[in-house]
Amino acid sequence: STGIRVAVFDDVAEGEGIAISKAITGTTDNIAILRDEDGSVWALDDTCTHETASLADGWVEDGHVECPLHSSKFCLKTGEVQGLPATKNACPHRVELRDGGIWLFPNETP
Repeated sequence: STGIRVAVFDDVAEGEGIAISKAITGTTDNIAILRDEDGSVWALDDTCTHETASLADGWVEDGHVECPLHSSKFCLKTGEVQGLPATKNACPHRVELRDGGIWLFPNETP
């Protein structure tokens, strides 16, 4: 697939994220587009697997996103839980940076 252009690279500040609506992605959850401090961009299901909170509203650094509600941590690359209280991994999605845009490939493994 060619993916979906969901944002311009500069729309996502370093260390932050934005949520893309499931109405756009066709997925069961919104998808968080997350930008690490090294400039890399990642995508995970937006809802924390511990409780209903947006990972796009969390803190992004050192290859992880921290949930703003109870501080669960998830690996940006794999979605693997890196800090409790969450015990279930978040679902990752493939993204590409192309022509200044962020292209999302929903449900495709990075």
